[in-house]
Amino acid sequence: MARTFVTVAGIAALTGVLAALSAPAMAQYPDRPIKMIVPWAAGGDTDNIFRPFAVEFQKHIGQPVVIANVGGASGTTGAREARNAAPDGYTVYAVHDYIHLTFFAGISDVKYSDFEPICLVAATPSVLTASAKTPWKTWQELTADAKKRPGEITVGATLGSTSHIFPAMVEKAAGLKFKYVSYDGLAPRMNALLGGHINLTDSNLTQKGKVEAGLLRFIAIASEKRDPESPDVPTLKELGMDIVYEVARGLMVPKGTPAPVRAKLEEGCAKASREPSFAQAMKLQGTRVAFLNASDYAKFLARIDNENKAVMTDLGLIKK
Repeated sequence: MARTFVTVAGIAALTGVLAALSAPAMAQYPDRPIKMIVPWAAGGDTDNIFRPFAVEFQKHIGQPVVIANVGGASGTTGAREARNAAPDGYTVYAVHDYIHLTFFAGISDVKYSDFEPICLVAATPSVLTASAKTPWKTWQELTADAKKRPGEITVGATLGSTSHIFPAMVEKAAGLKFKYVSYDGLAPRMNALLGGHINLTDSNLTQKGKVEAGLLRFIAIASEKRDPESPDVPTLKELGMDIVYEVARGLMVPKGTPAPVRAKLEEGCAKASREPSFAQAMKLQGTRVAFLNASDYAKFLARIDNENKAVMTDLGLIKK
């Protein structure tokens, strides 16, 4: 039986040929539109943050960026679609802290380490927000009522996500007992709040217009200091609770996406984040631009994964 031997020189030559064949494909990336999966309904915070970002991002990436709203199962439906997408750079995943929480709560089988980080984009401080149909205008009035009626004041939340964890932290710190009502994303929660079907929810400063119109009330904000856009809203720290809570949003891609593709996406993300028009859009969204490159975002994700696990353990919400 004849045998074929491949020399070291032959292997080197073959490697060079393969590299030459793959280089043009990498150099041409992207050569078609990119899908950005937003795992929540249109009109919610994540959607409203990533739509103006996509406008800037596509200018610097050189191809259209198409938002795909893939809601359901507390963000898990969209997360699974993103995880299972081809790792070719043509699917990017718009994520926030919920990915840590739903995994620890046992709601989702998707975890942040199933993806490669590209960049952190923005961070939004949470605001405890009440329906104008409730009797309270201040934190003090809310707590007095809640202590008289434990388990009766309703809070709209996406269970196991940031909108659940934030009021649960407030609930525990203040020694209160709320009743949680499940909604898949901010848009349906806000409709329920405006209609008086629930009493409270986690929102943010984008709802300022509705507050000024008398439709909602801001009770307290989870930032270090009062926001200059809403100086009358006290911080939770002022009210005696050591709670600072921001929802951090960024971009990821499926595991196995080639490094040159990730580098191209990271470069586009950095340039888009520096656009003045994006900063203005985030200001209107009650959000700050919070860019981190892929390396720093990876460290950030690992840190907040540990922090979220500790918080959920403390609240008794982690899957046993």
